[in-house]
Amino acid sequence: MHVFGFAGFSGSGKTTLIEQLIPRLITRGLRVALIKHAHHEFDVDTPGKDSYRHREAGAGEVLITSDQRWVLMHELRGDAEPGLEEQVGYLSPCDLVLVEGYKHAAIPKIEVHRRLAGKPLLYPEDSFIVALASDEEIDTGLPLLNLNDPDAIAGFIVDYLERIDETITAAA
Repeated sequence: MHVFGFAGFSGSGKTTLIEQLIPRLITRGLRVALIKHAHHEFDVDTPGKDSYRHREAGAGEVLITSDQRWVLMHELRGDAEPGLEEQVGYLSPCDLVLVEGYKHAAIPKIEVHRRLAGKPLLYPEDSFIVALASDEEIDTGLPLLNLNDPDAIAGFIVDYLERIDETITAAA
């Protein structure tokens, strides 16, 4: 499985971009999964539902299943948050794991930068940033991708992964 991330400050457009990229990557034959890191408490369960009640009663994990989907909720209950590598291990096999958040993870990533967000660039401080996707011209030695062209960004990702595969094959 390849792991490829998107880094940027809140409001830069990471979620919107990833939402546009997923169907384009699937069309290219990739099985895609996603890990999104939240920096605050979140809940995917509805108060009052059985699963919520079981979790609130103290169950460490609650698995909900139907003929359409299943979801496993795991309460940390004071334990440390698992690292990205461990989280990837929880996923079913796929071709590509997209990661939103984990801004400083040691994985190849595209920095998403929007001028109106008014935030500084993470690049060049982060050597794992392999390209910038922006709505403005930026003087950089990295590939600069148009944030409003998800087809080109999907193409860049696929080409990047193919180059990595070729490098690994040549080294073997």
